[in-house]
Amino acid sequence: MNGKHVSLNMNVRGLKPSATLAINERSNALRREGKTVYKLGLGQSPFPVPECVVNALRHHAHEKDYLPVKGLPELREAVADFHRRKDHINASADGVLIGPGSKELMFLLQLVYYGEILLPTPCWVSYGPQAKIIGRNVHLIHTTYEERWRISSARLRSYLEKENDTFRPRLLILNYPGNPDGESYTMEELQELAETAREYEVILLSDEIYGQLKHRGGHFSVGRFYPEGTIISSGLSKWCGAGGWRLGTFTFPKSLFWLLDAMAAVASETFTSVSAPIQYAAVPAFRGGPEIETYLSHARRILRLTGNRCADILKEAGIRVHSPDGAFYLFIDFEPMRDQLKARGIHDSRELCERLLLDTGVAILPGADFERPADELSARLAYVNFDGAEALAASREISLDQDLLDSFLDVHCPDTLEAMERIAAWVKRSTENA
Repeated sequence: MNGKHVSLNMNVRGLKPSATLAINERSNALRREGKTVYKLGLGQSPFPVPECVVNALRHHAHEKDYLPVKGLPELREAVADFHRRKDHINASADGVLIGPGSKELMFLLQLVYYGEILLPTPCWVSYGPQAKIIGRNVHLIHTTYEERWRISSARLRSYLEKENDTFRPRLLILNYPGNPDGESYTMEELQELAETAREYEVILLSDEIYGQLKHRGGHFSVGRFYPEGTIISSGLSKWCGAGGWRLGTFTFPKSLFWLLDAMAAVASETFTSVSAPIQYAAVPAFRGGPEIETYLSHARRILRLTGNRCADILKEAGIRVHSPDGAFYLFIDFEPMRDQLKARGIHDSRELCERLLLDTGVAILPGADFERPADELSARLAYVNFDGAEALAASREISLDQDLLDSFLDVHCPDTLEAMERIAAWVKRSTENA
């Protein structure tokens, strides 16, 4: 620019685009080159938005006025009632904040909160970069395969007791069912985490965006056991199939309204308010009813069958992976064949995923993108590269009292199964040729 140097804020220098969006764009570019690519990188719901919600958007398309910064009052009440019904939380409309996606709300929370951010890993790709942009101190707490990639109360307590200032302000982000691992917590595990968080005065951000996609239902919120210290995150993107609509929600207890008010103040100076038609359309989604519940029941059983079948194929190839509890992800661990992969010049998760893409056309994301150690041979895949509208329609022809058979996937999710078989065959070749 006219010979002058342009300086970047140190917090964003070297920052790369979101890994999930980047892999999606690369996959599309490879396809345009005529290459076969199995897109398992971007975690986007394959299912269409429920028709009653689409109809509400049509009906309210004319809405053009700015809405209150904290959100449409009718929607805030619907969200509060959603959490009262689903999570047994004493939520109120006054404690709900509506934002343009839960990602933006998480960013605002880290911006206004002055404490440290605790991230159990593996964790969603944007938690850490958001903290870096803002300049927050982030502490990673690595979990293990044996722990199902979940943080235990004992591990959290061990970390907190090692710190010199036990009660300094901290925010722990939990995500369950989890991205990138598809695992969740039992009620007992959440109770124990709640007790530890309360004892050490740790605020919890409970990211439950996949809560309604727990495969067998029965999602529990940690807010049920630690109501005064838990913020619950939800939205339309995952369980309602409306990622591109960009509507997220945060629900606060009264004791944390000071954080809600601070976030709303920043929102008033940034995004002002979420799109009016989208907010009106979200009301029937959160109010629920027979159509929404039937939609969710079919989505859950399709994802349950798909996730379990994918996990079984990978396990048979010697890859370590847990069958998922919910969402639509598997976090796969190639450590058992480290020596064989090393002999092929593969030493870390980025090399692993690059070679897999080049050799098989399967696009997945390295564990390093999810804050795992750089040399760990882990990766995440999203098993949703199928036509969700077609699968949903087919499932509706089969009674919910019946389990879907493997043949359902052979017909409606063949590319997903083919991708798993390609990963398995690639691993077997790596093992045999080492």
